[in-house]
Amino acid sequence: MKKLVSNLLLIAVIAFGMASCTNAQKMIDAADQINIKCNPEVLEVIAGNIDATVSVTFPPEYFLPKATLEVTPVLLYVGGEAVGKPFVYQGEKVTDNYKTVTKAGATITEKVHFDYVPGMEKSELVGRAKVYYKGAEFVYPADIKIADGANTTYMLADTEGSYHYMADGYQEVIPETAEAQIMYLINSSDVRNSELRSNDVKDFQEALKALAADERREIKGTEIVAYASPDGPEALNNKLSANREKSANKAFNTITKKLDAGNVTSRTIGEDWEGFQELVNNSNIEDKELILRVLSMYSDPNVREREIKNMSAVYSALKTNILPQLRRARFITNVEYTNYTAEELADLVDNNIDVLDEPALLRAAANAKDIDSKIAIYKQAVKKYGTDKAKYNLGVAYLDKGDNKAAKDAFDKMEKKEGNCYNNVMGVLAMRDGKLDEAAKWFAKVTCKHGKINQGTLDILNGKYNDAATKLAGSGTHNETIAYILTNQLDKASATIKGNCPYCNYKKAIIAARKGDVNAYNAAMEIVNKNEKLADRATKDVEFLKFR
Repeated sequence: MKKLVSNLLLIAVIAFGMASCTNAQKMIDAADQINIKCNPEVLEVIAGNIDATVSVTFPPEYFLPKATLEVTPVLLYVGGEAVGKPFVYQGEKVTDNYKTVTKAGATITEKVHFDYVPGMEKSELVGRAKVYYKGAEFVYPADIKIADGANTTYMLADTEGSYHYMADGYQEVIPETAEAQIMYLINSSDVRNSELRSNDVKDFQEALKALAADERREIKGTEIVAYASPDGPEALNNKLSANREKSANKAFNTITKKLDAGNVTSRTIGEDWEGFQELVNNSNIEDKELILRVLSMYSDPNVREREIKNMSAVYSALKTNILPQLRRARFITNVEYTNYTAEELADLVDNNIDVLDEPALLRAAANAKDIDSKIAIYKQAVKKYGTDKAKYNLGVAYLDKGDNKAAKDAFDKMEKKEGNCYNNVMGVLAMRDGKLDEAAKWFAKVTCKHGKINQGTLDILNGKYNDAATKLAGSGTHNETIAYILTNQLDKASATIKGNCPYCNYKKAIIAARKGDVNAYNAAMEIVNKNEKLADRATKDVEFLKFR
């Protein structure tokens, strides 16, 4: 009898187990009835994160009242897999604290998150499911695909930063003048012989002779300018100035006989208030500030003259020391000095570097054909002149080379650690080091265009694509194109691509793929494939999924 009861119990347990297995298997077999949607449909990396929203819809009669379903999101990628936090659902008769799915079905939304690691650009999000039913575990035999991943287009952004060299101040053509003047007596336009033999005139003649023999200097013309001192009636002074122009022309022809002075023009100024103000300002007259205030208060020359004459205490000094210097005519020969050419600068750097002033040395560095030569010349400039400009440009050259430590060392030696240039390169160094918050603080102090461009780059890296597109608009940079692509402003993105290199065509290929333009995509990829690095990236890039 006992044996019979034992056998009956064993049969009941086996039957119960078989029934449980059969019911759980029905859930597994009907897995294709579960509707899974992912937003975004193709995963995207934003600021180093992969985030998505997964909606799971269970059909009516799918979920067993006493079953528990555990789904673990897993991101499969080349080189590994990342396991997310499981989602757990329970039937309506389960008393645990999970999300409940009734026999009528349900739609449940979940969030998934993964930290990006290299390799995830070619990946697949799947769900691994298990059913727990009446004390037993039943594993779904295959992963449930949820989405492809992951778009890394933002990583195409150039993170080297935007910066510039300080202007070297070098002038390829330097304007110069050779000048002389002849002086007149009060109320006279006659040129005295003594003026024609003055040392000033003799020096002018010698200068013209020297210019004729100087291959680096070219006379561009001479101007004769006649003046009158601002004392006496204005009409008389204007006439006097005009007569001095005529006599000065005759005197100039005498002085420059057989000398080349270029094309000669002449003009009359009349009362020389500008010269008067300059002479007073540079004088030792006790009340010169008062005189200059009078000049600024009145625009009528007659009123100005009257007010100055009313200052009896100073008028004597003006009459003796200032006004006679304004009764004159000037001979001004304009000259252009042609500075060293790039070839000459390079030769001087090698053979006679000591003759180069700082602007010439900095220009020689700017002209250097390779980065190491550029750095060597900037070092010479720092050693010889020690200015912040030389130190800064040396640091920028190191930035160009990619030697961030040497760049920082150069910038740290600057005396004034302030201003747009300094703040910007400090931000660039922080950005290159991945310290985006620190970089943002530096760039916030920068008011030039480079600061705005770099802020746009930070916006791309931080996933603020609309902000990036606004800041980078019109910058003409690679990152402007990337920002427009990331905000799906594809026509604007196309308009910003100017070249035809593999990198330009990679951007063209992305735009074509997003537009579904097969011909444009194929044309761009022909050039992309000439670059091994880009060709390899393209094989993994989900931007091109529809064309693979």
